[in-house]
Amino acid sequence: MTKSQTENADNKAAPSGRAQFKSRFGFLMAAAGAAVGLGNVWSFPSMAANNGGGAFLLIYVGMAFVLAYPALMAELTLGRYAQSGVINAMGQLGGKGVPRRAGQLIGLGAICVATLGLTFYAIVTGWLISQALGPVAHVLGMNSVESWLAESSIGRDWWLALVAMAMTICVVLLGVNRGIERWTKRLMPLLIVTMLVLILTILTFDGAIEGLTVYLLPDFSQINAELMLDAMGQAFFSLSIGIGAMVVYGSYLSRNANLPRVGAQVMFIDMGVAFIAGLLIIPSLYVAKAVGVEVLNEQGELTSSATLLFDVMPAMFARLGVIGGVMEVLFFGLLAVAALTSMFPALEVPVSTLEETGSLSRRFSTFLIGGIAFAGSTLILLNFDLLFGLVIGLTINSMPVIGALVCLYVGWLMSRNAKLKELCQGAPEIENTLFWRLWPWYIRVVCPLMILVVMVRSLS
Repeated sequence: MTKSQTENADNKAAPSGRAQFKSRFGFLMAAAGAAVGLGNVWSFPSMAANNGGGAFLLIYVGMAFVLAYPALMAELTLGRYAQSGVINAMGQLGGKGVPRRAGQLIGLGAICVATLGLTFYAIVTGWLISQALGPVAHVLGMNSVESWLAESSIGRDWWLALVAMAMTICVVLLGVNRGIERWTKRLMPLLIVTMLVLILTILTFDGAIEGLTVYLLPDFSQINAELMLDAMGQAFFSLSIGIGAMVVYGSYLSRNANLPRVGAQVMFIDMGVAFIAGLLIIPSLYVAKAVGVEVLNEQGELTSSATLLFDVMPAMFARLGVIGGVMEVLFFGLLAVAALTSMFPALEVPVSTLEETGSLSRRFSTFLIGGIAFAGSTLILLNFDLLFGLVIGLTINSMPVIGALVCLYVGWLMSRNAKLKELCQGAPEIENTLFWRLWPWYIRVVCPLMILVVMVRSLS
């Protein structure tokens, strides 16, 4: 089949008015952007370093295969099957009566969690933007701007959160192809290249090899139930399962796409970014230690993720002179990119749901949801001590619940033949594979149980 024939087939497969990713690469970068967030870049490395280094990495990879991948496939399959957002998709599986209304309620929960996540992500992205622009303002002699960026105030945080939300709104407003696909195709490779440049640079400093050893050398004596649950939770949360993003992205995917293959590719990209983030962060911590920055707590463990990001790393960069200033701009710039690529799908989920009702335009829906989310950000800033941690905890703890319920709906209410037919469209040989023999059973029983275990542990 020629390229033009393939494109024509893709267009015919899409329902009237339903957008589609133009290329597999575009989908992979968009899905990876949804999955690769701040948790991959700064939470995962410190978690690995404090939990057996290479041993944690091995457990994490295993959990990604047995937990995250089946759940990811459930959301992608549901989205492409229903060709709609998460509320309508779950309602379709429910059929009629109570199951349908319950499915729609689960979908509504996913949208609420996505919107809630936007409220605090806008604030954190604003902080990252300020850290990246501070050294630039210093070099340009813009002392007043530098001071404003360095101060911690509601006014500064409000304006920077507005910038982050405005950038997200602009991208989503352009639609799937001209907005999300176009920008993630540029931002994700930029993020990965920047990380690799920083890794090569940081490894030239004293202390980096010690950090590399801590990160990569397995300490199997630290493997216990708590470590396994931490690895399980990290594998789940890092793929952004439970906010409806992968359902929406699945609905934008070509009927000719091989779902198990593209799902595996998204998972490997996500794990790959988490791994190379560790190659950057852990050596950086030990470089900071070598130049006199305190990086260990009273228990002898590496500092917490929040302290690491906004205290330890800037202190290290400050002691490395001019090269440190350049690295600071690149480091916080890449973190801002990671945060933005996670904000795009979080806004797209509710926007696409409103748009597909036919009563609201994409433009109005984008400004409406973006405005509601930013109002939430403002409320958090005005009551920061009370709401910031609460909103983050509520968002993270809700995701496994919704992820488990989506798996149960796809596992039990979407017939085996319907699942097989959907997968066969891009992978006609799927019925004879090990994946097909295991996956339907996994998402019915095993995956929801494991996700709920993570949820119960996170609440305890």
